[in-house]
Amino acid sequence: MTTGLVEKIADAVLYEGYILYPYRPSAVKNQQRWNFGALCPQSYSEAQRGTESSSMQTQCLVLSNTETRLNVKVRFLHLLTREVGVPSSDLDSEITDLKSAFRSVPSLEVNGRLYQTWQEAVEREVLIPVISPNSLADQPVRLTFAFPLTESIETLIAEDSGQVAGALKRRQEAIEGAVEVRIEDCDFDHGPVSSSSRTSNPKLDRLLKITITIFNESELDNAEERSRDEALMRSFVSTHTIMSVQNGEFVSLLDPAPEFQAAAADCTNSGTYPVLVGEEGVRDCMLSSPIILYDYPQIALESAGNLYDGTEIDEILTLRIITLTDEEKHEMRGADERARQILERTETLPMEQLMKMHGAMRTVKPKT
Repeated sequence: MTTGLVEKIADAVLYEGYILYPYRPSAVKNQQRWNFGALCPQSYSEAQRGTESSSMQTQCLVLSNTETRLNVKVRFLHLLTREVGVPSSDLDSEITDLKSAFRSVPSLEVNGRLYQTWQEAVEREVLIPVISPNSLADQPVRLTFAFPLTESIETLIAEDSGQVAGALKRRQEAIEGAVEVRIEDCDFDHGPVSSSSRTSNPKLDRLLKITITIFNESELDNAEERSRDEALMRSFVSTHTIMSVQNGEFVSLLDPAPEFQAAAADCTNSGTYPVLVGEEGVRDCMLSSPIILYDYPQIALESAGNLYDGTEIDEILTLRIITLTDEEKHEMRGADERARQILERTETLPMEQLMKMHGAMRTVKPKT
């Protein structure tokens, strides 16, 4: 597995739509976020009559033998609210409850820096222990996981007076979930190898269907009265699965060899789309994400970095960022670290790098 290439693709999927142009919290399109791969608590899904999902299922095919080993990694974002507060009264050393000493405001400028109420995100990973698929028939593996509630307060000190001017209050709700892996045998045509070459290893003589289901089992009381934002705080966002095999090969579901077409058509994927990733032609890794991709997706060589807004091309977004007003850039810089990095990278982008984005010729391989 080409780890670096796979991780770049997975990170692009993980943060797709994280913040959209014009990269400011006040922009309407950034008021409702996290539309890709959000798995909410089951109680909220039921309250919304299924319009919001609480589970995700991936089904794919693996050619295997007795030495095949399967690795499964589930990744998602765990949201965190960041509230800006200003002192509700004069602060002194006698205050014992710092949380009650501040009232929330949309934004606050301290020492020339703008702080804004916003939703941040923390990356989460759930690793399934290495699986020997051929010994798992009819015995599903189920792994539960949990991340606890966390709260913190960061005070903001005014440089000119040395007094507390405000605070950043962060809160992350507790979440719980489970990942289940099931494996079953599949029939396929054992006749002559097709021109598309079913495998590079003739010793792989057993076809398995892998089913990976992710469940959000977080508690959410009075779900029918909760807003989507409240549910999202207990959701898995941008959820995706990375699978890799040793001594085995995945089968493309988009372009399966003739002997695998019936088995591929029988795979059911819910809220996710598995594709081959890594070096083209190698079949040891698959990414199952909520975004539709082709087999072997790549990050453009001309890209200077993630812009999180896949609806536009890099050149257009870069030029638009350059033309933002100073006030708009000030707000963008204060959104969070990722928005600030986009702005700083764009403002220091060399002209030759910008020109590379203007167009590039790619070699088109004829279909054989």
